[in-house]
Amino acid sequence: MITRRVMTALGLLALSPLAGRALAAPGGPRLGAPEPMDFDRLKDLARTLRDRPYTPPPEAPASAALDALTYGPLQEIRYPPGRALYADSPYPVTFFHLGNFFRHPVKVYALEGGQARAVIYTHDLFTYPSGNPAKDVPDGAGFAGFRFQKAPAGQSGDDGDWLAFLGASYFRAAGDGEQYGASARGIAIDTAPGPGKTEEFPVFTRFYVSPAAEGAVTVLALLEGPSLTGAYRFVARKAPHVVIDVACTLYMRRTVERFGLAPLTSMLWYSEGMSRFLASDWRTEVHDSDGLLMQTGAGELIWRPLNNPPRLSVSAFADRSPRGFGLLQRDRAFDHYIDDGFEENRPDIWVEPQGDWGQGSVQLVEIPTHQETDDNIVALWVPADPPTAGTDRSFAYRLRWTAAEPVATDLARCVATRATKGSWLAEADRKPGRANLVRQFVLEFEGAALAGLDPEKAEVALTLSRGSAAEVGATSAPYGKPSPWRVFLKVYAEGPEPVEMRLQLKSGGRLLSETWAYRYDPEAPGTVL
Repeated sequence: MITRRVMTALGLLALSPLAGRALAAPGGPRLGAPEPMDFDRLKDLARTLRDRPYTPPPEAPASAALDALTYGPLQEIRYPPGRALYADSPYPVTFFHLGNFFRHPVKVYALEGGQARAVIYTHDLFTYPSGNPAKDVPDGAGFAGFRFQKAPAGQSGDDGDWLAFLGASYFRAAGDGEQYGASARGIAIDTAPGPGKTEEFPVFTRFYVSPAAEGAVTVLALLEGPSLTGAYRFVARKAPHVVIDVACTLYMRRTVERFGLAPLTSMLWYSEGMSRFLASDWRTEVHDSDGLLMQTGAGELIWRPLNNPPRLSVSAFADRSPRGFGLLQRDRAFDHYIDDGFEENRPDIWVEPQGDWGQGSVQLVEIPTHQETDDNIVALWVPADPPTAGTDRSFAYRLRWTAAEPVATDLARCVATRATKGSWLAEADRKPGRANLVRQFVLEFEGAALAGLDPEKAEVALTLSRGSAAEVGATSAPYGKPSPWRVFLKVYAEGPEPVEMRLQLKSGGRLLSETWAYRYDPEAPGTVL
């Protein structure tokens, strides 16, 4: 599976400038004959395809040219802005070239006035130096995906893109920091499968793209996979931050084990307090997101710091009618990363359900990794009554891509989670295997609700699913005005099974903080952290 990590490595999602204007030529891409299309027609098409046997999307014909279009040659390819689709609109559309890692062409149509016309691949849409293998790709080969530019050629801010569709059902938008980070998908099917099973990756096979109107761009997309088909409508606005309204109707071919709605994908190699990774890299933190935030149907705010666990981990947070959930990059300090990749500017993605999603759970999948090239974090909504074979279901939700906290509140937020099994261990805890079951956690909270209060008089309300805790208390951190609160707790696990933890700060019965939730995964005896 080609992840966003590979796309970034190939320079395909780097928000890099387009080719210089000296290369631009008049006229956009060649278009096919018109055919009627709108969202209702797309739903009819998806329903019809559901009732037919599944056919995998075809690859581009095998050729030496595609084999040779690897990292270097792909980076040489440019798309002159004057040749974009809707070149004079506020957000011109340019295309990703097929290559060694992107062999499944998608069909892209220009959609205006209820009429769709296929965009036809021709060599003159791209420029590349003499000897680049792209010159041998035949006309009509198709595109790997497409993106919306930030402005027409010649206008201020025309040096990059802000919304891209590339690979399976993935799409992503640039946040306030003008960077790509976490991604979204159309659907997730059987994520984190059991032994002997594999995850299914349905694919957007057709896109119908309309020009910008009243500050918004609209994309219709056809989803196809072994288990389902779907019709999607995306309405995206760039300012003041990217907001995408998603509507979809899904038609089930068969019943699946885990039906994941509004899935988000990100990367966390390590964050503060994960000392076992510091010997592997010179940077102090490496991640695109550092936590999962949820607002339950009852209004509770739950913050779950992300982890890079020793084994595959799936956490489920049962809820009814959720108000929202998302993957956040809460840590915005450059000196916490010290990297010229500027991870502190990665966008948050926040999902706001439209309508009542009923009973289900927000699920968090954390996959062990020893490198930053893996997208190892997935967050998604799993309904308690998912659609089954032969049925269809419609959903709607809003995605916000921003650097600001998605929920306004005076409650204190957890801004750091650290864990150690350091020199403070008592002699009894140093026995073989025992030290791997004991951790000290140090949390930091900031927020208006803490103002004027004495942390040492506050209640630290802690619950554990197993094991026990000791030396639980709060104090002021030795920095900042006002100072954050620093919370200490020592946790003893009873064995190698995970310990689910929840913590809130209270004073006189009044809630002071969001709920901090965490899964402590004890290492097996003998493991070196």
